[in-house]
Amino acid sequence: MGSSTITQRISLEAGAESLGISTTVDWQEHEKLLKIGFPLDVRADRSASETQFGHVFRATHTNTSWEAAKFEFCAHRWIHVAEPGYGVAISNASSYGHDVTRTIRDDGGTTTNVRVSLLRAPKFPDPQADLGVHVLDLSIRPGASIGGAVEEGYRTNLKPRLLAGANPVEPLLTVFNQALVIEAVKLAEDGSGDVIVRLYESLGERSTGLITANFESRMVQSVDLLERPVEAPGVKPGVGAAELTLRPFQLVTLRFSR
Repeated sequence: MGSSTITQRISLEAGAESLGISTTVDWQEHEKLLKIGFPLDVRADRSASETQFGHVFRATHTNTSWEAAKFEFCAHRWIHVAEPGYGVAISNASSYGHDVTRTIRDDGGTTTNVRVSLLRAPKFPDPQADLGVHVLDLSIRPGASIGGAVEEGYRTNLKPRLLAGANPVEPLLTVFNQALVIEAVKLAEDGSGDVIVRLYESLGERSTGLITANFESRMVQSVDLLERPVEAPGVKPGVGAAELTLRPFQLVTLRFSR
């Protein structure tokens, strides 16, 4: 296309639930927009788009003038479209502009078209915007639920770090519910050696679970962003573990005292 070159690699790892798509582009265009599209045999009346610590739903139809005028919208790491009993998740590592439309095929079925904006070439405010070589990674996961979309978003964006060692590494913490996602783990700012854990409810529903530390911890307590003790609804702390009953998209921070 134009003066640009595009190389695309499609890969499927053994036992993987998703198809990887890596696009390498030497972008040399002006006043153009590059998108990648997925025409899906899914009758979805809305799409789910990830936001920070949750997701929002948007209609796929154009029943109103403002829906018809909508060019694209933002999704963080993934977008999900579904009909009852079946869904598809598309995750990305760096592309946040999306649009979702639907059409009726000649056979009477509905095609939901999901497109991801990869690169653009405006003249203002920066005429050199996006010019050069880019590597853009996406994945598509058929048969995915919202939970599968969350998992796929993390898998696409957080590549595993491989280190040589004699024994397997046990995870620092374990959560016994896929809906409860650990977002961050860090040492306390006061230098005490305590471990701070931030997690959230990711499915948009009331979820219960147990978080346990795989290291010695004498006490767990809820804290705020400044790591000061607070009362958090739905958190029942214990010794080295805490029982959680979180509201939809509730975010909590826990302090595991060493």
